[in-house]
Amino acid sequence: MTSSQRVRFGYWTPIFGGWLRNVDDEHTPASFSHIAEIARAAEEGGFDLTLIPELNLNDIKGVEAPSLDAWAVTAALAAVTSSLELMTAVRPGFHNPFHTAKQAATIDEISGGRFTLNVVSAWWAEEAKQYEGLFSAHDDRYARTIEWVEVLRGLWSQTPFAYEGEYYRTEGTYTEPKPQVQPRLYAGGESEAGRTAITRFADAYLTHGGTLDELETKVADMRRRRSEAGATPFEAFGMAAYAIVRDTEDEAQAEIDRITDVRGGAAYGSYQDFVSKSKLDTQVDLKEYSVSNRGLRPNLVGTPDQVAERIVAFANVGVSTLLLQFSPHLPEMQRFAAEVIPRVRRLEAQRDA
Repeated sequence: MTSSQRVRFGYWTPIFGGWLRNVDDEHTPASFSHIAEIARAAEEGGFDLTLIPELNLNDIKGVEAPSLDAWAVTAALAAVTSSLELMTAVRPGFHNPFHTAKQAATIDEISGGRFTLNVVSAWWAEEAKQYEGLFSAHDDRYARTIEWVEVLRGLWSQTPFAYEGEYYRTEGTYTEPKPQVQPRLYAGGESEAGRTAITRFADAYLTHGGTLDELETKVADMRRRRSEAGATPFEAFGMAAYAIVRDTEDEAQAEIDRITDVRGGAAYGSYQDFVSKSKLDTQVDLKEYSVSNRGLRPNLVGTPDQVAERIVAFANVGVSTLLLQFSPHLPEMQRFAAEVIPRVRRLEAQRDA
């Protein structure tokens, strides 16, 4: 991290009712009123962005549990927030790029240019079956994604836009209005096909939670790929993480023990599906099943000082954006905003002095 950069703090919008697979009630209802309350508190607390995940089925609490629509939630959040960057997940296998370009331009207008996208090539075969999403072989999904992005960006910049590809074709499509600010495209992937595709089309790279060594290696690898491709550097490197902030280490460890009490709950089937259908570069275990997106692996767990120092250590290896999960989301996010973010800012100021 250069002296001019500061960590950007983001959070996952809890459209599923929480992030823990072993805790039934996280006091985080899957309701827009609660999501809006969280967003307003995030803005007040110094958060920069939120990631709105997209799944039609709930892979955290089980397929019978609620899961709100990401795009409807995003449009509503755009109208009730003023500063948060709204990063919405989108799966090309579930979204026509022509319609997506129109929706994105509309949300961009509502938000005043705060809309961005997390392009996800999909992983859950059962969800695709139930919702008639396209779910081809792993590497083919990335090939489709590359064309999908080309169409999206073409529609945002050209009128009329013509395209002839393997997956998408148009002799000329009009899309108005154009976005005020062309949305940044984030993407994550660990397979060779995924990293190769992301090097081609993404503006920023996202990853699941990992150790300092793992993130240093990933950042270096993606920087090298981007340089060898002759492309501009990635604008950001983002990492998912689950944060536990307590007054003492013992209290933090007690919370880890509580949330990682694996009981093989209703969502374990979807987790196994994810592991089998993805080409991960890190082995995962039942303990990591307890918290989504390998959130405990970065070890943002401990006292406010310990967590702040850990965040700055990740920043020093190139992680410029954190996408955090909490439980219960609202009070724990507010605790993090009050006790950790100011400490990180002080450490950044000391570094830059």
